[in-house]
Order: sequence, then C-alpha cells, then structure tokens
Amino acid sequence: MEKWERRLINTKRGTFEVFCKGEGEPLCITHNYSEFNDSGDYFANSFTTLFKVFLINLRETGNSEKAHSPYELSMLETIFDLEEIRETLGYSSWSFAGHSTGGMLGIIYGIYFSNSLNHNLIVGAAARDYATFSKNCIYNKAHPQYNIMQELIEKLKDTTISNEEREALSIERTKLSLHKPNRYHEYFNLPISKKMSAIRLNYFNRELQIYDVTRKLSLISCPTLIICGKHDVQCPIEYSEEMAEGIENSKLVILHESNHYPFLEEKELFLKEVKQFTKKTLV
Repeated sequence: MEKWERRLINTKRGTFEVFCKGEGEPLCITHNYSEFNDSGDYFANSFTTLFKVFLINLRETGNSEKAHSPYELSMLETIFDLEEIRETLGYSSWSFAGHSTGGMLGIIYGIYFSNSLNHNLIVGAAARDYATFSKNCIYNKAHPQYNIMQELIEKLKDTTISNEEREALSIERTKLSLHKPNRYHEYFNLPISKKMSAIRLNYFNRELQIYDVTRKLSLISCPTLIICGKHDVQCPIEYSEEMAEGIENSKLVILHESNHYPFLEEKELFLKEVKQFTKKTLV
C-alpha cells in the first residue's frame, strides 16, 4: 500500500504535521482526537481518488504543535488552526470532510468559515451532545449495549494488558458500531495504524457536555453533504436529520445497510454520493 507523503507546515499558529495523498482540488480531513501517520486512515482513503487530501494531525497529536494553554484544544481553536494551515498552503478555499467527531469539527468550520469551504462533507456526526438525550446512542445508559461498550472501554484503559489483548478488545469495540459485525475483517483489511490522543480526548469529553450549535446551523452557507448510516449507534440518525433540517444548502443521504462506518460498510454507494454531490470524476 502506497504511503502518505508527510509534510510539516509552519504557520503563524505553530507547526503542524500533515499527510498528503491524491490529486485535484484540496480536501482537509481531520478528527478531534486521532493521531495519524503515513499509513493513512480508512475514512481519508475514501477521498484520494477524487481530491488532493490533506490529513492533519491537530495540536498534541504526532509531531504537531503542542497546546500552550488548555483552551487551544477546543473545537473552535482547532478551526482557527485549520484556517491558518489552509492560508499557509496557499489555498483561497478548500473542502472539508469529517467523520464522527471530525464531522463535528466540520459543522463548527461551516458556521464560522463557510466562505473558506467549497464543500463540507459530514459523516456520522451531530451538532450537539449525542449521548445524553438519545437512547439510540450506545453511550446512553438506556441503550441495550451500553454496559458491554463501557466494559470494553474500561479494559482498554488497563496499561498492563498485552498488545494482542488490546487489539482483540479494540476489534470487539468496533464491531459494536458495525451493521454486520461478522464482516469486520473484510472492512478493516489494510495495514493502517493510528493512535488516540488522551489529552485531546479528555478535553473533548468535557467540551461535549456543553456542545450544542443547533441554533447556529442556519449560518452554514457552503454546500453541505450529510451522510449517516441508518443504524448508527454512536451518532444516531436523528442528529443527521436535525443538521440537514437546519442547514439550508444541504443534502442528507441515509445509507440503509450501515452503522457508524458507511464509507466502509457501503463503500461504492458512499463514493457515488460524494462524486455526485461534489461533481467530481475519479482522478
């Protein structure tokens, strides 16, 4: 598998580690607390035949700038960082794609900087806290698989377990977010490895408690494609419907055989919808 090209981008807000792949119009991809490397990312891979993808390590991930104050880990400050990276790269505008908490960053990006975005692609996300009020969310105590998920999370926190045990637990955890869990090894079949930033995850878990930008969705003016798996247990479908209702220039696509990973579970249909929306042909 072809590696991603690694670059360090020196901006006025610090130096950021970026991985590039593909050709064509620029597309920014990131996630609130993932740490990427040159093996890439399954979500980002979905777009490399249509765009020149910039996969960005945010503050405190990889070799990117550290947070000099805690607030620099916030979603809004993260968008300021992305804007500075865009300007340093010399683009007057680019597109954005985000999955899960990456999609939440995309919503913030659209609210404050729609003029910088040619397209905004939001997958399996929400414009507010998705766990507290929805029994369809696996992080809500009323969800039938809540306890199973919590047990797996607690076991993964154990620093004494072996790498083999950790991998097995991670697989079981991911399977909870697949519509057809028995197809896990078919979906996740590439030598891609990424880490999680504990400091960013901890900050996000606090910010999530007060995250609600639903009343600002009308400020998003860039063309916005919202994709959600019908069976999504992390950011349930009602949150995608809510975003589509609030964003005037948007299209909602529901993939009926998907849970939280529609770009893997219905790969061809996902790519078709992105191509149609962005009017792209394969590079």
